[in-house]
Amino acid sequence: MKQERIHYIDTIHAHTAVQTDESSVLSALYGQLYSIKKSMDAIAPNRENGKLSEKGKHGFKLTKQEIKTMPEHIRKIFIANNYIVNYRITSNGYFEARIRRKEMYIEASGRDFETMRKRFMDRLSALYKASAPLITEDSLGTTPTEKPVLFGSFGKEWLNIKEKTTKPSTYKEYERSFRVDLEPMFGDKPLADISRSDLQHYLCGIVGENKHRKAEKLALMLNCIFDMATEDYNIPSPMKKVVLPAYQTKCGQALTKDEEIRLINYCKTHRDVEGTHALLVLLFFGLKKSELKTIKVIDNQWLQCETSKERLGQNIVLRKIPFTPQVKKFLPYIDFEKAKYTNLNTISTRMKRLFPNHHPHELRHTFISRCKECGVQSEVVSIWAGHSLSGTITSTVYTHYSEEFQLQEARKVIY
Repeated sequence: MKQERIHYIDTIHAHTAVQTDESSVLSALYGQLYSIKKSMDAIAPNRENGKLSEKGKHGFKLTKQEIKTMPEHIRKIFIANNYIVNYRITSNGYFEARIRRKEMYIEASGRDFETMRKRFMDRLSALYKASAPLITEDSLGTTPTEKPVLFGSFGKEWLNIKEKTTKPSTYKEYERSFRVDLEPMFGDKPLADISRSDLQHYLCGIVGENKHRKAEKLALMLNCIFDMATEDYNIPSPMKKVVLPAYQTKCGQALTKDEEIRLINYCKTHRDVEGTHALLVLLFFGLKKSELKTIKVIDNQWLQCETSKERLGQNIVLRKIPFTPQVKKFLPYIDFEKAKYTNLNTISTRMKRLFPNHHPHELRHTFISRCKECGVQSEVVSIWAGHSLSGTITSTVYTHYSEEFQLQEARKVIY
């Protein structure tokens, strides 16, 4: 009796479960039928008003008020389809409206027709009410296009970095070359619009004026600027394939003995002429022009200066050049203070007037050549000139010549 009762209860539970499953199926079926009915209701008005596109897709027509508030350039897009916006119903019952044009791309979807239509119109309104740039298919999912980066503004950013990482004299040359040469030519152009042919033509024009060194310096600056642009904006550098015409660099030459005597005699007889004292200092101590402003006489035996070939941020390197017997013969004609404050351009002008085929840096060539001709050891001459010692680690790291030894070597310089 008990077993029959249990069997009866199980039968009731099974029947109830079947009824529950049938109810779930019916409920899901009813939901699908309701969704289809809504779809048909949404489509019906469109059919009554003839709002089907030529392709047979569903479509809704914009109201007169919506058309009236549109800007002219957007209104023209909808005229072609008689102000009808096409949409479709997906297999899962969603409504999707889409307009795809070269000038514009908008897509909206919703569970029902009204939601889809509202979303579409909201996105269309946002397009012109906020004066936003037209959305294209390519720009979907991206941020609005930024203004193009101009060569002039980006070049100044590069100069700001150079100001903090190079010597003031080096920065001054970069700044002048950029301001006088590069900015007037390319300043208003976007970086991405400057082509290889633009740069090639520009640099070849400078070479055509026989200004090879200037072309090389500007090419170096352009390479640096576009390399930085490649890192910052992923813009391919147009300088990669730019080639400058080959030319033979003019090497500096030492003055001949006759030319040296002529220079000394001129400076002796024109002591009141600006630049003569500086020329003698360059000749007898082998300095660079830029090092003149740092000179200081030590114990009437040495001329000290700051080595100019140093990068900003490094320790200042001082070097001392001894007074040789040769320079002592002409000390009465040298005013070191006047030499220290001589305008560098004046030195170049004075040298060119005396020797049109020489420049002031060749006085450094002359000093080094005379020292070696008189038998001074090469490594000692390198120390006086501020050059790095070449050779083994023994020479470059562990060799330190005493001042006594250097003065002994200096006594050889007499001619």
